[in-house]
Amino acid sequence: MASQPTVLGEVDPTGPGTARNQAEPGEDGRRRPSGWTTARWLSAGVGSTLTVLVALGVLGTWLLAHATSVNQRLIDRSTPALLAAVRLDAALVGQESGVRGFGMTGQAEFLQPYRQGLADQDRLVGDLRRLLTVDGTPTGPLDALLGRASTWHRVYADRVVAAPPGAPVAFATAQATVGKAAFDGLRAASITLQDRLGTARAQARTDLIHVRRLRNWTFGAIAAVILVGAVLAFVGLRRGVSTPLARLASDAERVAAGSFEHPIRIGGPADIQTVARAVDLMRSRLATALAASEQARSELDRQAEELRRSNTDLEQFAYVASHDLQEPLRKVTSFCQLLQRRYAGQLDERGDQYMTFIVDGAARMQKLIQDLLAFSRAGRADRPAETVDLEQLHGRVVEGLDLVIQESGAQVSHDPLPTVTGHPAHLEMLLTNLLGNAIKFRHPERAPLIHVGAARDGDHWRISVTDNGIGIEAQYSERIFVIFQRLHSREEYAGTGIGLALCKKIIEYHGGTIHLDTELAVGTRVVFTLPA
Repeated sequence: MASQPTVLGEVDPTGPGTARNQAEPGEDGRRRPSGWTTARWLSAGVGSTLTVLVALGVLGTWLLAHATSVNQRLIDRSTPALLAAVRLDAALVGQESGVRGFGMTGQAEFLQPYRQGLADQDRLVGDLRRLLTVDGTPTGPLDALLGRASTWHRVYADRVVAAPPGAPVAFATAQATVGKAAFDGLRAASITLQDRLGTARAQARTDLIHVRRLRNWTFGAIAAVILVGAVLAFVGLRRGVSTPLARLASDAERVAAGSFEHPIRIGGPADIQTVARAVDLMRSRLATALAASEQARSELDRQAEELRRSNTDLEQFAYVASHDLQEPLRKVTSFCQLLQRRYAGQLDERGDQYMTFIVDGAARMQKLIQDLLAFSRAGRADRPAETVDLEQLHGRVVEGLDLVIQESGAQVSHDPLPTVTGHPAHLEMLLTNLLGNAIKFRHPERAPLIHVGAARDGDHWRISVTDNGIGIEAQYSERIFVIFQRLHSREEYAGTGIGLALCKKIIEYHGGTIHLDTELAVGTRVVFTLPA
């Protein structure tokens, strides 16, 4: 059977601690990895570790409490009870010694140890009963000892002590064997009590040693779990997070360095796989966009080369138009004018009309060629930009239009004009066209009033040329700046329709804008900007 192909982004199942995290479609149709995320891995690891630590902590707390209880039983109950039993035995021995000495001699001073022993017996029996009750130890041995003591007192000690002092007590001598036997039974009960208490103390000590050992093992296990958890966390983070992130960063750096064909390796937890897939998708799209941009750049280079050739051809055409075409055109115009003057009146009316058409057409063709040359040169400059004083430039333009201004009776005024950076010839051509249009398109019923305004507008100067002429309708505000677009016939107003297109080209070449102020009610206002 043929082997199944490996899915991009699928982790090799033979790798240590990895799963086949394949992308599954989500609600929005996108492929999402089905494996665990980094947060889920961390949550599972931290949760397991905390569970074990909590269990060990509970066990450790219980062991501490149990060790404290066993230690208190040993120190506060078992040991004091054994010591009290030993002292009680000593008190009983003291009583027996006092009774025996008094019985043999009859001297009253021998009763002092007997009475002290009785007092100690009462106190120690009370302590013993309290300790045994608190510890939960049966009081049977103590009760047996007290019974034996009561028997010894009844059959022997009390009778001897009751005898008058001064002479040996005959009862003590006669009943010495009985007294000895009763006291031996008492001592046996005392030894039994001490053995029981000694055994209880030894058991408490054994329990204490055992619980201490268990406590030490438990806290050692806690330390081992913490250490193993830290090691596993370090190794897991390194293999599951750090290594995939480092690999992703390395691949991303190679892509950022320009290797857009280098694929992004996908692995690790699901969220890191998601990031890797997103980066790889971005890489593939960048590679596609780069290829498209390279193709577009090649196409642009080809078009730019064609444009350079076209410009070269246009420049050659402009040269031919300015030299080779104008010279024969001037000859045609000159000879047509000579024919018109010499044969005027000798031809019929239709012949004179044809001659007039020829002369007028040749003149218009010559003017059109001159305007086209000016338009083609407006976007180029033989010299770098320089500082231009628009105040002086305005004066030269007005002086050049002086004859037309006098004939039309125009009044030309201006605000203080700034100094800008540009090409003087181009800017002079600009003002000449705008002022010339303001005079040419004057209203037939009033003298032209023309004003050139200037105001600073941020990083630009806003300059306007306003007149009170026939005006331009708002619907033609864009059309008037297109080459060869005329709003009037040649019979009404002469011209080639290049003037405002030439102005727009000059302004755009200088980095500004030009437009018609459509809000002006009377006349025309053309506004343009120049960088300050």
